[in-house]
Amino acid sequence: MMPGQIPDPSLTAGSLPSLGPLAGISATTLTDQLKYADLCSLGAMLSPLHLLGKLGKRTLPIKTEKDEEEERRKRRREKNKVAAARCRNKKKERTEYLQRESERLEMMNSELKAQIEELKHERQQLILMLNRHRPTCIVRTDSVKTPESEANPLLEQLEGK
Repeated sequence: MMPGQIPDPSLTAGSLPSLGPLAGISATTLTDQLKYADLCSLGAMLSPLHLLGKLGKRTLPIKTEKDEEEERRKRRREKNKVAAARCRNKKKERTEYLQRESERLEMMNSELKAQIEELKHERQQLILMLNRHRPTCIVRTDSVKTPESEANPLLEQLEGK
């Protein structure tokens, strides 16, 4: 057959070697399609979805890479959102713990400072008592020095408490 020549209507597209994908379409239909230049319906006739429909298979929506990427991004965002919430909660708990610990230590510090002041006051009282007692003490006089090994009973009593 020569190019531009109209094929015999009894021929089918399957009998033409150069029209492999058009197999099963009669030559008359094919020439009518070409005559009227209805490329849209010819394109629809040749589309893979059209061929699947002819085979009796249901057409499935094809997921594009863009949709898959969007889903991955959405899952990643969700995971990140959960991780961020968990991180914020841990940070909040740690801050609360440190705040309670700080308050406890400040209270302990103030109690210890009060105890120090109390002990300083007691020390002052004891020094005053000792200084008042010195002039009347028999063990120690200005003229007689006691050896270092001999202890003062008052000091021993104070050290024992």
